[in-house]
Amino acid sequence: MSQLAAFIKEKRQQKPILSMTHVVYGYPSVEESLDWMARLMKEGVDFIEVQFPFSDPVADGPSIVAACHKALEQKLDVETCLSQLGNLAKDYPNSRIVLMSYLNPMYRFGLDKLAKRAAEENILGLILPDLPIEQAATYQAACKANNIDPVWLVTPVTPPERLAMLASQASGFLYCVARSGVTGHSSHESKAKQTSLDDYLTLIKQHASAPMGVGFGLRERAQIEQLIGKADIAILGSALLDAYNKGGQEAGIKLIKDLFSLKANQ
Repeated sequence: MSQLAAFIKEKRQQKPILSMTHVVYGYPSVEESLDWMARLMKEGVDFIEVQFPFSDPVADGPSIVAACHKALEQKLDVETCLSQLGNLAKDYPNSRIVLMSYLNPMYRFGLDKLAKRAAEENILGLILPDLPIEQAATYQAACKANNIDPVWLVTPVTPPERLAMLASQASGFLYCVARSGVTGHSSHESKAKQTSLDDYLTLIKQHASAPMGVGFGLRERAQIEQLIGKADIAILGSALLDAYNKGGQEAGIKLIKDLFSLKANQ
């Protein structure tokens, strides 16, 4: 069992579902983004998915795209990001960090180097949504050699054969996109839609031995509660960023406390 999967298994003995929050590194500044990550970890979130910004984040909705573009007005580099995240990982051992980005900046940095440096900084998972698994043999080997997990994504429109393949190869956790489209769109789940989500997650469980995280469009406590018993991690992205943009850290913390029952990390 990988370090990431073992952490999830241990935490799940204490909680019905774990929390993952998404933060864009460098937004609105590097210092402010690191301070926000530290606050989230202090408040007790289980995971932070840190996005290293890219100019064309194709899987992301308007809020995250705007944050990436704002962050990129500064000079950012992957090495500094990794080192700073490593410091956070040391300071908050009750939470874990997963790094998310797109292939272009990570390829320029070097995928072998990325896996090695991430492991050195206690970053246990990497998410590259635009890297097809069929073209990822070298990347997968580098992750395996450094005992970190490449996290794969599946969606409701992933063909059944491909979904089965991705789910069966997942380690750490499998990122299950809750609906088609980009991040951030809110919608009240109809009974039919919820049944469809339930069927989708049940299908994934038939093939996946790794834990399951669910994200895209989560904004309400009822949506989180509906995932209990069906997934291991609920991922909060655009909704948290929208709250932060409206009311700063306090508004963001209020949202996650409304959605999750958090106990502050010591």
